[in-house]
Amino acid sequence: MKNLQQWAAVQELYKRKVSILQIAKQLEMSRNTVKRLIKLKEEPKYTRSHYPSKVEPYMKKIIMWRVSPEYDFNGTRIYKELKHIGYQGSINPIYRALKKIDEDRSDISPEATVRIETPPGDQAQFDWSPYELEINGRVRSVYCFTMILAASRKKAICFSLLCDAEAIYEAIQELYTDLRGITLELLIDNPKALVIENNPKSEDEIKYNAHALLLAAHLGTELNACNCYWPRTKGKIEKPYQYIEEQFIKGNTFQSMEDLNIRGKEFIREWNKEVHTTTRRVPDEFFENEEAKALLSLPSIRFKMKPLEKRVISNDSFIHIDTNKYSVPVKYAAKQLQYRIVYGFRIELYTMESEYIMSLEVQDGKHGIFKDAEHYEAIAVKTSKSIPQIKRDFSRTFKNGEAYLKAAATVFQQPSHHARKILELLDLYEPEVLDKILAYAIAHDRLDIRSIKQLIRNDFFEIMADTKKITGIVKATDIEGITRSCDYYEGNQEVTPL
Repeated sequence: MKNLQQWAAVQELYKRKVSILQIAKQLEMSRNTVKRLIKLKEEPKYTRSHYPSKVEPYMKKIIMWRVSPEYDFNGTRIYKELKHIGYQGSINPIYRALKKIDEDRSDISPEATVRIETPPGDQAQFDWSPYELEINGRVRSVYCFTMILAASRKKAICFSLLCDAEAIYEAIQELYTDLRGITLELLIDNPKALVIENNPKSEDEIKYNAHALLLAAHLGTELNACNCYWPRTKGKIEKPYQYIEEQFIKGNTFQSMEDLNIRGKEFIREWNKEVHTTTRRVPDEFFENEEAKALLSLPSIRFKMKPLEKRVISNDSFIHIDTNKYSVPVKYAAKQLQYRIVYGFRIELYTMESEYIMSLEVQDGKHGIFKDAEHYEAIAVKTSKSIPQIKRDFSRTFKNGEAYLKAAATVFQQPSHHARKILELLDLYEPEVLDKILAYAIAHDRLDIRSIKQLIRNDFFEIMADTKKITGIVKATDIEGITRSCDYYEGNQEVTPL
């Protein structure tokens, strides 16, 4: 009211041609305030600032615990349950919230419920819940996305570090993929990522997020937002969270987010094999026998809210993302690829034609270099080119290694060259087999790599069978079961430098 009176007084004095300075002195306010009130052509309206209470983030659970026949908790029990999941306020806001919930539904019995069962393929329900988990040695906040087929009760699950629109859209698609098809309807809650406005007291249509509608069109399903603050509408998806927390979350630690997702999906697969308490049927069997054939086909590509980002892979086959470097298969070195980060932890790589390549996990810290040796196998050096290392490897690998090197040193200027070529033969032959060949080569002064390959090609079985030819150099051992093709050596007559 004070602002309204000030505005009216300023407007009246200004109409009388009183100067701004005089108005400010007369009304005991600053000249800037006077100028602001003069420019304000309409009377100021009082608005009360809204400060969210500590209880607001937990309203969904409070309503479920209050109105659901499965719970029907009183205020004290709800307060204790909320303290377990992170609520830090007092009990008074909880009682005020319960009073409003009771008033809104005072004319309806808490037991009044109409159970709705939909035909196979008609409906899936989607929701999520936050949890605190120990991942790689530290406690992190994660979101558990779940989807359940309303008819068969077959469930799917995935975990994310984020709960933004992009994560929600990706989770819906991933869970539908796990369930092997699309339902005609997807029952959802009312987050801004999916629903802009849903007023049950209005006759207006529900306003959905534009990106959510694009996702629904891409999948071929229709979104159906449940009534606000009435969790029974999607009770099939609300109920499993307590079981997930008790049977999977509590007491478990995880090496990484990928480890959490792998183990979570395995947990759900086992749960889908158990008899459901309501339908009295096994969800997997119900699904395979009736619901699978009623689902719509999955789209061939994923809906992406944002365009993929581009990166040029370095010559040493690393992709640089957010100060960290991650190795990729060496065949992509010096090429341009596309990528996106999903759920806040998963890096997905794509070709420039948007074909999926692989996934990497985002690593903590900055300026780190994360290398996977398997990415470099195509160009990996099989044997060292360092002469001292060749000699060490040769002597360690073969019993006759030192004897060969001493003999070769009297014949060749570079015995390590021949030793390295012999080490490369380990791709085809076991060390024990080549050791016999070396013993024979030493005994018959056939030390160069070309002669050794000729021995393998022409006299292999004879050498392996007749151990007397290498008596005194190596003791014969059984080599049953060893069969190697020597076609590799055909036409491979190289000239060995002396």
